Amino acid sequence: MAETLRERVLDVYAEVDAAVAAAAPRCVASGKCCRFAEYGHTLFLSRFEADILLEAAPEYATPVGRESCPFQVNGLCTTRDPRPLGCRIYFCDEAYTETGNAITEAAVKKLKRLADEFDAPWEYAPLHHFLNLPERPAPSRIPLPVT
Repeated sequence: MAETLRERVLDVYAEVDAAVAAAAPRCVASGKCCRFAEYGHTLFLSRFEADILLEAAPEYATPVGRESCPFQVNGLCTTRDPRPLGCRIYFCDEAYTETGNAITEAAVKKLKRLADEFDAPWEYAPLHHFLNLPERPAPSRIPLPVT
């Protein structure tokens, strides 16, 4: 991924983090967000997000299924800083659902615009799709912001 594109995706992450913080959804640290099949949801992400995630992710066993995130270990996220939009936005706080959906829609539109701007293909798929691909991006030279 081009460094400029990567920086712009990280800018979208920062905007999302600020919007989520302003909405102040309640988190009870249940881990539902990472146990997809158990709670009936799927984590979708773009190729841009997958590249950023995989640059910093620890090793994981493949194949990865749809059931859960392999980066949740002992109830904790081992990829917190490079986590994709879905992880940044999703909370099981029912009072936040509409706000979370609006934040998601706006952020995905921004990523699609980046794909157009950088003439990059748009790929949006479940997490396990990207984790099971044979190639893995080379580590980035740009450090992730600490959150």
